[in-house]
Amino acid sequence: MSDLKQPTNIDTPREQRLIDVRNEAERKGRVQAIGVRPEGAPFPVASPQTGYYGIPLLKEPQWTWEVPVYFFVGGASGSAAVIGTMARWTGADLKIARDCRYLAAGGAILSSALLVADLGRHERFLNMLRVFKPQSAMSMGAWALAGFGTFAGASAFAQWLSNLIDIGAIKIIGNIAEGFACLFGLPFSNYTGVLLGATAIPVWNEQASTLPLHFGMSGLNTAVSLLELIGHDRSPALNILGLIGSSVESAEGVRIETNPRMVAEPLKHGFSGWIIRTGGMLSGPIPLGLPLASLFMPRETSRKLRRIAAASSIAGSLITRFA
Repeated sequence: MSDLKQPTNIDTPREQRLIDVRNEAERKGRVQAIGVRPEGAPFPVASPQTGYYGIPLLKEPQWTWEVPVYFFVGGASGSAAVIGTMARWTGADLKIARDCRYLAAGGAILSSALLVADLGRHERFLNMLRVFKPQSAMSMGAWALAGFGTFAGASAFAQWLSNLIDIGAIKIIGNIAEGFACLFGLPFSNYTGVLLGATAIPVWNEQASTLPLHFGMSGLNTAVSLLELIGHDRSPALNILGLIGSSVESAEGVRIETNPRMVAEPLKHGFSGWIIRTGGMLSGPIPLGLPLASLFMPRETSRKLRRIAAASSIAGSLITRFA
């Protein structure tokens, strides 16, 4: 029980309830400080870290491993759709365009499975499609996934059919579906950054203006790296895209490290800070420096360095999502 003197002039039931609540909270060991109202009725005082009765001011997100993996897979598959469409329209490399269709479709299927697993029941995802709310990042993300998955799957199926049957109509349908997959894939690859920024959690809300770009470049890096690892490691265009993504990731790391505000402390200190820094190094400076160094190396050594950079970028992107 409290060692503070109880007030003797309890005039209202409200003051009595305040005392009862205070006493109950003390018995549970949750009150850290007690103040006194001018009229004499005691009340608990919030600390900077917690609210009344020692309860945290913000509720921790109840997310499991499916959510960061969903962020990772969605960013890579959406970026793959954009890369594949650009490769086909420019005629730069039709093999890259073909593999991008399969990467985008596979990522869309896996993203849907991860989201449904996190929601618990597939009906919940269908219920999200009952409302189209442009001001809600979650609503727009659900619709982006639905549209992206539909057209990415259609373009991949058309690609598979055209490999078996050389019919012009199938190719045209596949190209149209690929174009729509690109339109949905662009927002799908970075909407999760918007989703994180539109919260009351200070460390996320502080980064609201850069999180979409950060996630978008991370997804671009992952898509480029996957394409390089499956055999497209000699494409100059992919090399340039990878350097752009790694440069932006490196700049984002510098911005975080030089942010003097207290709200950015979790990004630089403690366990969370070390995870952020590890992911940033693997997806920024390392994949940026190794390809540049490979320009001065023999061909085989250069190819190995680019593959190491690709693997580093994928690992960094995944770690960043968990961080």
